[in-house]
Amino acid sequence: MSVKEADVLLALDAIQLPDGKKLGSSGRVTGIVINDGKVICAISIDAPEAATMEPVRASAEAKIRALPGVTTALVGLTAEKAPTRGATTPPPAGARPMPQATSKPASLPGVKHIIAVASGKGGVGKSTTSCNLALGLAALGLKVGILDADIYGPSQPRLFGLRGKPRLVGPRMLEPMERYGVKVMSIGFLIEDDAAMIWRGPMVISAITQMLREVAWGELDALVVDLPPGTGDAQLTMAQQTPTSGAVIVSTPQDLALIDARRGIAMFQKVNVPLLGVIENMSSFCCPNCGHVSPIFGHGGARAEAEKLGVPFLGEVPLDMNIRATSDDGRPIVATEPDSPHAKIYKDIAAQVWASLTGGGAARPAPKIVIE
Repeated sequence: MSVKEADVLLALDAIQLPDGKKLGSSGRVTGIVINDGKVICAISIDAPEAATMEPVRASAEAKIRALPGVTTALVGLTAEKAPTRGATTPPPAGARPMPQATSKPASLPGVKHIIAVASGKGGVGKSTTSCNLALGLAALGLKVGILDADIYGPSQPRLFGLRGKPRLVGPRMLEPMERYGVKVMSIGFLIEDDAAMIWRGPMVISAITQMLREVAWGELDALVVDLPPGTGDAQLTMAQQTPTSGAVIVSTPQDLALIDARRGIAMFQKVNVPLLGVIENMSSFCCPNCGHVSPIFGHGGARAEAEKLGVPFLGEVPLDMNIRATSDDGRPIVATEPDSPHAKIYKDIAAQVWASLTGGGAARPAPKIVIE
């Protein structure tokens, strides 16, 4: 039996809100995504309601999960709504206080290091780099996972050649998929390939937080997080809510990409997340027929920028048809051609990243973010 949006809203009408309204018809349920038995949605709240609405969120998940044909339900709270004017009502006695931005972010049980991979702009090969970086770390004998936090353009299922849906292993825990020795979680497993994720910032934050904390990662030496491009909500969420060990910036050598890469570097420096280094992707193109090397996007720009900013430079990855072909086929080059020159580049980068992490001690707790 295929569940529909009307079925979800009808089931949620069995839940009464503190103001007496029925949840399903209250207009608070937003962003409903239904795909092959997986239901994802959010409940819009005012920020002061976070503590009192948590039981409502949990009840909503239970109601949706009980519907015929539903295998997984994921419900988040999103403070998109502006706080009600003049609302000064304190939370009821015994309610948990709302977490403040100044609180120390909780670590992920069993995960030693969280590595954020970011880019100032899209189209620079960040996801391919994240995939092969994770595989390079695994090639060092480490236990590795990768979280595809690029909500609007999830690529890791395709890069790893993974299909199917994560298995529910507890009331609120999903088991990550696994291939080539790397554990993988992505919103792409829960939606159709052509589904449009028309979500605002708070819903993106909620989804990333749940994929971080409601996935049975197990014991990991490193969790690579493939962030969406830019310097928005997802990046701030990672910096504020997780003890991120460090960030890797991916850029092409051209000036236009480097301008945005600078913004990414500045953002991580501002929130005190260590910069593990910069990678220059699509550094040059070697013609497979004549062997002539062409700097299509320029060459050396990322190295020069890293030196200028005092950030480690991790290496150059060429623009190569074999990297593109293996990525499109779900056969990442580090896993399927481990002895190739390009796989060696990724593995050398992974070794440098790991050396920086282990040489610098334990992961630093993320600080309070101050927007000036």
